[in-house]
Amino acid sequence: MIYLASRSPRRRELLQQIGVKFEPLLFREGMRADTETSEAVLTGEQPDDYVRRVTRLKAEAGWQRVTMRRGLQRKPVLSADTTVALGSEILGKPFDRDDAERMLKLLSGTRHRVLTAVAMIFESRFEIVVSESFVTFVTLTPEQIESYVATGEPFDRAGSYAIQGRAGAFVERLEGSYTGVMGLPLCETARLLREFGVTVP
Repeated sequence: MIYLASRSPRRRELLQQIGVKFEPLLFREGMRADTETSEAVLTGEQPDDYVRRVTRLKAEAGWQRVTMRRGLQRKPVLSADTTVALGSEILGKPFDRDDAERMLKLLSGTRHRVLTAVAMIFESRFEIVVSESFVTFVTLTPEQIESYVATGEPFDRAGSYAIQGRAGAFVERLEGSYTGVMGLPLCETARLLREFGVTVP
């Protein structure tokens, strides 16, 4: 049994897919979001540094909750973060409809990187791995972008798309980890779990 420091339903589904038992550690979102898990990009920050930093923050914040809250058993904490990068530009979760359309226009017809960092922390031990994938989009028409954004699927997704959803039709080529692009690379995650003594069936 582990703790999962993530609100993502995709990550929960992926852990369940490989038979890992977990308890969620929830963080607040929106106006009352926890400052220690802020996903704001620092000035001049590169995508690789960003995804590692945010994932580490989430893991450390999760572990702090385990150690500070009475009655919680001390078990490893797993965290993850995904970002889409076009060159050095970080494309996180869209702020609104216009931002989602802007990102999809940028990604249209491009080959871009998807980085997902996965971290585990238990007592004084901390480990992190990063999955790097390359996704090539077909050229999207304005009508396709507008129609896709109208479905609501781009929201709360890095880069404004979900590869496991309707945006799967936009992907001409994938080089790397499909589950990594979804938000939790299962090969790397299973390896990390085993290193911490967690049984992965």
